[in-house]
Amino acid sequence: MFGRRRKRGRHSSGAVDTGQEHDEVFDDVEGPWDSTVAPDDDVQRLDLGSVQLPMPDEAQLQVEMDQQDGSVRAVHVLTSVGQLTVSAFAAPKSGGLWKEVGAELIAGLKEDGARINRENGEWGEEITARNQGVQILFVGVDGPRWMLRGVAAGPEEHFAQNSEALRRMLRGTVVVRGEQPMPPRTPLPVELPEAIARHIQQQQG
Repeated sequence: MFGRRRKRGRHSSGAVDTGQEHDEVFDDVEGPWDSTVAPDDDVQRLDLGSVQLPMPDEAQLQVEMDQQDGSVRAVHVLTSVGQLTVSAFAAPKSGGLWKEVGAELIAGLKEDGARINRENGEWGEEITARNQGVQILFVGVDGPRWMLRGVAAGPEEHFAQNSEALRRMLRGTVVVRGEQPMPPRTPLPVELPEAIARHIQQQQG
């Protein structure tokens, strides 16, 4: 999955339309990709530093900031059917981090009273939780020294559309792990494009 093409991708920053088109040579190959083997395609991606995301049409961004140090905790993609969140974490070379994280996630969701369903998906086990009219899908992907976690949350009636939107995003995502050593589970840093960071500063000001 991560090493079938050895070309580096071209990516644009900023809020962009979804790039569903790929060069024909890559039509049979899907990500998420490590940046060292990403396809040299024409897909436009939102560059968040550690992750580069193909954006759905007419999506909006919601940026979650850390109130103490001002860093970016998460970037949520809002669509007409729900919310999508893709985050990257440092992982051991041996892989398998999603299995551990998924088990802990299930335990926490059960404590909150959610109804849990576990199914085998494109990249391994997927976890679905239902609680008070909201349905959430958790998808994990183990990559080379990183783990990607995707979350689709929204009303139960839009769950199928929201879930497919998340899977499309994950298939086109590029992860920039970097060479620096990090303890497993450390979130990879999120960096906002300059235009978006400036807009947030103006709002806060």
